[in-house]
Amino acid sequence: MNIYVGNLPYSVTQEDLRETFAAFGQVDSANLITDKFTGQSKGFGFVEMPDNSEADAAIKALNDQPLKGRPLRVNQAKPRSDRGGGSGGGRGGRW
Repeated sequence: MNIYVGNLPYSVTQEDLRETFAAFGQVDSANLITDKFTGQSKGFGFVEMPDNSEADAAIKALNDQPLKGRPLRVNQAKPRSDRGGGSGGGRGGRW
């Protein structure tokens, strides 16, 4: 199950995230989302746990619980929706 983890303090590392969820079972991956220019955390990430019952237990136990002073927002990640491209920015007609 892919789990969304929000409201993370900027000081949290991927290893902190992995260790927090590993208390509930196997963690396949833990990824912090970072700004592509500064490399600073955006304050959220995703954890992948292969066992749905362990993932559900982690979600129930960790949602609203503090990590380094901030209450976590933890829930099942929604599938990425198609962002829908756009039609370009063409100008209709003549210029």
